[in-house]
Parts: sequence; C-alpha cells; structure tokens
Amino acid sequence: MNTNSGQDTQLDEQRFEAQCLQGIRDWVASNLAGEVYDIVRLERWRPQWKVSYRTNGESRTVLFRGNRPVAPEESLRFEMETMQVLEAHDIKVPHIYGWVESPTAFVMDWIDTEDRAPGMLHTAIENPSVMTDDRWQAMLSYMDELADVHAVPLAAFKHIERLASPPVGAQDIAMHSVERMYQIGLATKNSDTTIEFLQTWLRCNVPAHRTIPSFISGDAGQFMSAGTEVLALLDFEIADIGDTHWDLAGLRGRHPYENMGDIPALYRRYEKASGKQVDLPVIAYYTVAFLQLAGIAAKLFMAPNSRGGNWIEGVMEYASIMRRALEAIAELRGIALSYDISLPDAQLKPLPESGLKKLLVDIKRLPTSSAFQQWERDLLQAIPQFLLNYARYENWYEREAIADISRVTNRQFDSLAAADEALQKIIDASEPANDPTLVQVLHARALRLSMIIAGTNPDRENPLFHKLDPILNS
Repeated sequence: MNTNSGQDTQLDEQRFEAQCLQGIRDWVASNLAGEVYDIVRLERWRPQWKVSYRTNGESRTVLFRGNRPVAPEESLRFEMETMQVLEAHDIKVPHIYGWVESPTAFVMDWIDTEDRAPGMLHTAIENPSVMTDDRWQAMLSYMDELADVHAVPLAAFKHIERLASPPVGAQDIAMHSVERMYQIGLATKNSDTTIEFLQTWLRCNVPAHRTIPSFISGDAGQFMSAGTEVLALLDFEIADIGDTHWDLAGLRGRHPYENMGDIPALYRRYEKASGKQVDLPVIAYYTVAFLQLAGIAAKLFMAPNSRGGNWIEGVMEYASIMRRALEAIAELRGIALSYDISLPDAQLKPLPESGLKKLLVDIKRLPTSSAFQQWERDLLQAIPQFLLNYARYENWYEREAIADISRVTNRQFDSLAAADEALQKIIDASEPANDPTLVQVLHARALRLSMIIAGTNPDRENPLFHKLDPILNS
C-alpha cells in the first residue's frame, strides 16, 4: 500500500500550480517585456489568472484565460481567433496579446471594473445579482453592441474552421449548435430522458421561416461596464453561425443568475438598434435550444477525473436549466405546470449520514493554499452536503418519477431505469399530442431534484427555483 499517495497528490497539485505561475511569468517577460509582481487565480469554471506586471516603469494588468477542464485546446484557440476578428471589426472586446503554451491560455487586456456578477448559480444564491440604474443603462447600450456583433459579415470568419461553412436552411440554422453539443453529450454518456425529449422537440419545431444565418455570440449578455458605459464584451467560446434570436434567448436563459433586468425592454431596444423585428415565439423556441445546450454542458462540467471544474455548480445548473427549458415549452404551447410539491420526511440512513457528515467536518479542516484556495474547499464541501440530501430523499425522488411514468403508460415498473425506457418510446414517437404530458412529467422530476439540492420546498426567493420569466404576453 502506498502510504504517501495523499502527499504525492498534494505535491503534484503544488507542482502543477508552480509550473502555471512560472509559465505566466516567462510569457510576460518574453512577450510583454514585463516583470510580474502579482498573480491571482479567479473563481470561475476554468483556470483564469489576473496578472499584474511592470514594464518601462508602468504597472499593467492582463487576463490569462485558460481552458475548461473538459474542453479540447482547439476550443480555446477558437475563442481567441473569434475575438480577434471581432476586434478587427471594431467590436468592443478586450485586446488579445497572444497564445500561451504553458499554461494553455490566451492573454487579453484586463477590464478594470467589478460590476459584473459571476453568473454562477451557487454564487447567485449567496449573493443575488442586482440591477442598478447605471448597469441597466449599460445593458440597454449592450443591445446596440449586440446588434453590431450580429452585423459582422460571415466572410470575416471563413479562416476559422468551425465557422467556415455556414449552415444553410431553417433546419440547419436552428440545430447547428444544438446538434453538435448533443452529439458530444452522447459520446460522453451525458444524455438522459429529459435531454432526449428536448432534442426531439427542437428537431420537430424548427421555425421554418428563419432562413438567414448570422454570426452569434452563443452566450449573450456577458459584458463589463463602468457606470453606464459598456467597456468590453466577453465569452465567445460557444460563438457560432445561426439565428440572431439564439442570442436574444440567451439573455433570458442567463437571467436571473446574472440579472438582465427587463427582458422585453431589451428586445425592444435591439429592434431599434438592428432595424429588425423581434419574433417572440422564435425567441421562446431558442430559449429551449440555448438551455438544452447549457444543460448538456453542465453535465460535462461534472466529469470526475478532470482537474478543476465545478462539480456542484454542474448539478445545480443542470436541475435548474432542465426545468426552465421545459417551462419555455410550456409557455409556448400553453401547458399548465404544477409547483405544488413538498419534500416528505427525510429517510435517515445511518451509514451515509455518518460518512458524509464526517466528510463535511474533515473537508472544512483541510488547509488552503494558492493551489487549493478557500473557495475551492467550499465547493468541494458542497458535494457531500448534496449527497447527504440526496441519500435522505433518493427513494422519494425515484418513487415519484416512477409513479408519474406509470400514470402515463398505465404500466407498473420495478425501477426508474425501466420506467425511463418506456418513456423514451413515447419520446421517440415524436407525437405533438404527447408534449403536454412529457413536459409535465419531466418538469416535476427536475423540480424535485432542485428541492433535494436546496433541502427545501420550492422557494421563490432562492434563484435555484426561479421560474422562467414569460415573454409572449409581455
């Protein structure tokens, strides 16, 4: 037995962190003629470092944007190259300085403002995002910037492989991003009954009149501002060529984790800025598409063997995202949903209770360092807390899901897996008449998972339970 495995792991993490920091110092010295005096790793899904350095007697700061633990290197290069095209077309993105081999990253200007919420659910629960008057004015101005982004000619991206062959026709435009992420989900075994239903629904309900492709940011609403001024647009890692309404739906999908304010008012501003009419039912469709993609991504972030990442955020976002995707369909199709669900008495199981509580105690005692910071320890501790809740309510969760499917199929099942097989056959039939029942059954399941995560009944004050804001009758 190797009694030094824990120490070896600690040394490996320290060695990895030291290599990253040295690589940052070396790159700044070679490419920016600077001497680094401060490096701060940021609390995000991906490794990112705020790097301050001196050159010619001046202090400057840049951001080293690293790769997601589960993403290939070409995804990061794609984002860098995309931002370089946008910068060349006078879009307000941070200036890109170049590519870094070790650590794998690219370097851009640091935007010196702290007004933007992180956009992560666990952070929003602790510190809800608010919309100040200044940020709202900046949000309106952002819609002008977004219209400019959509106007960048597609030919400008032809040297970027992923954007070199624009989709043609309504079906390809609508499903371009979604099909790619769905296939990734299948290949990594990150699909399930809810994802399969959403994918089938999206394929069957493509807006046939939307046939003009445009460059889209992919994850709209992410920008930095100072006062009322938009300083820089950020996060183009899932940029694509598709329907501009995807981005408009993304604003709705990110809210309220990152507060977007009055969504319909933003759409009216976009109409004025772009000179193009906004089609609200199409936005409702793309809300499902955007959240479907985000839900698969959340499952990918839960990969246990990846270095870094945020497992608990993946669980929380998955539950919330899937529920709200189903709420988007419900609004579009006029399907009634129930939120009248209550947790039963917890079923206490001595061994899981004892073992998981022990983990909670000991994780809190772990020492922190630059390689394992306090926020990382807090996220690690949230995992056994979730598993403790899940152990208490697992039987209820599965029993209720089986009962829902039994009512739909008029059959009895010995397991949730067997029940889901029967539900999948209904999904595969692709009958629109089945949509209301499928939406209601899967929505209830997603809501119950959120209740287990929170350990409470639905609470409208908790962002985890935020209902998707309606837009069709606004």
